[in-house]
Amino acid sequence: MSKKIKDTDYLMLSSMLRAREAGMLSRDRMDRMLAAPSFAESAKLLVDCGYEDMSAADATGIDAALSRRRAAVFEELAGMVPQREAVDIFRLKYDYHNLKVLVKSAAAGVDGGRLLSGCGRVPPEALSAAVSDGNLGDLPADMAAAYSEAASVLNRTGNPQLADFGLDAAYFAEALAMAGRSGSAFLKGYVQLLIDSANLRTVVRTVRMGKDRDFMATALVEGGSADASRLAQAAVSGDGLTAMFHATPLAAAAALGAEAMKGGALTDFELACDNAASAYLSAAKMKPFGIEAVVEYISLLELEITAARMILTGRLAGIEPEVIRERLRDIDA
Repeated sequence: MSKKIKDTDYLMLSSMLRAREAGMLSRDRMDRMLAAPSFAESAKLLVDCGYEDMSAADATGIDAALSRRRAAVFEELAGMVPQREAVDIFRLKYDYHNLKVLVKSAAAGVDGGRLLSGCGRVPPEALSAAVSDGNLGDLPADMAAAYSEAASVLNRTGNPQLADFGLDAAYFAEALAMAGRSGSAFLKGYVQLLIDSANLRTVVRTVRMGKDRDFMATALVEGGSADASRLAQAAVSGDGLTAMFHATPLAAAAALGAEAMKGGALTDFELACDNAASAYLSAAKMKPFGIEAVVEYISLLELEITAARMILTGRLAGIEPEVIRERLRDIDA
């Protein structure tokens, strides 16, 4: 039997990450990046946040540098955290992104190597080699099974969207199992919130596209706090959708989603979904140490990288600072 992990096992790591949060990309620093007289000067302001100097980079170089930053933090924390699940929950998304790329590129007979991410648990070179050589046994069992099933679906139907649906379901199932192994109710609740949010987005988009319930049922994922079949049924009525998420972090998003299904704007709905996850994670600040501190820090890092990319690529393209500011998420590092 493995040793039971206690919150106190996270004491030193939590303290280190709380201290690091003070140096992350704050709203004030984002404003200074937007106000800087040039792209180069804007990029140099990120160096103090631990990023490499991107002042001479093009858009491809910016993406590569930001990915290197993410991968380096993942690798560092994976070697320090008492439970790897706290980091692997986030790396998993990039593993399944890579599977989607490889399934589609194999079916199309093209090389998708440049689209692979180095931020997953499995190095992209090893993943690509395992797929091309047929050595799926070298991969984690869940990933190998997910790849085989998605490739079979795509070959049988010719529909890449159906293959993506299967990989999304496999991703969330593995994430939920990973959270369960951690023994952390906080981590499990976070994954369930991600599933609920993904399902809520699916419902709203499906209705807006005029797709039928069979399509919706295929796209919805099991494992959230809201039952997927009940959610599909509630989608027929905006009021039913709102009631399902009453008194949950997604209550505001569900109300906006009901309006979006009737033709309202999607932007406020999408932002509300993002903010629900941020609000859930903000509760981690109430605990001085524990797995929550790691999960919150990595989530903040992901939001920071998203904001940095939006600002830098926007400045590089000559987009007005006010336009970029309007697109930024509500990040409070």
